[in-house]
Amino acid sequence: MISTTANLYSPGFRQAQTYRVAALFVLGNIALPQLCHLAALGGPTWLPIYFFTLVGAYKYGWRAGVLTAIVSPVANSLLFGMPAAAALPAILLKSVVLALAAGWTAARFRRASLLLLAGVVLAYQAIGTLGEWALCGDFRTAAQDFRIGLPGMLVQVFGGWAFIDRLIRK
Repeated sequence: MISTTANLYSPGFRQAQTYRVAALFVLGNIALPQLCHLAALGGPTWLPIYFFTLVGAYKYGWRAGVLTAIVSPVANSLLFGMPAAAALPAILLKSVVLALAAGWTAARFRRASLLLLAGVVLAYQAIGTLGEWALCGDFRTAAQDFRIGLPGMLVQVFGGWAFIDRLIRK
């Protein structure tokens, strides 16, 4: 199993670092979806709105993750109309669950590995799918990420691990 003992942080809401890193990850979550939306079904396939939420929450804790999880989809929707306002509740639910799962996993295990990140991605997708099903009442729509978004989930696991391990190891 590929694993790293990257330094993980969890600054509080009273620390400026929380807001600085959250702002950087929000910018990433604004730029990456714009790139992915250049391809047909780029958003549903690559799930880019979640990538920097995962990395931010895992590296800097649940607080930075939750800020990123809430601000990113709302900012993207207001600025670019994507995600559509009707999709925001489900995306916000999944984003917040992702931030909490990633932050908890990082704090609990104090390391990053492909297995741990896969567990985080599966957990937020499973819980998020159930929540989206409750919101929309249509299981097929709620399970869209599992039908279309598998490439994005793989990017989150492998790319997230590489990003945590290589690019922001301190």
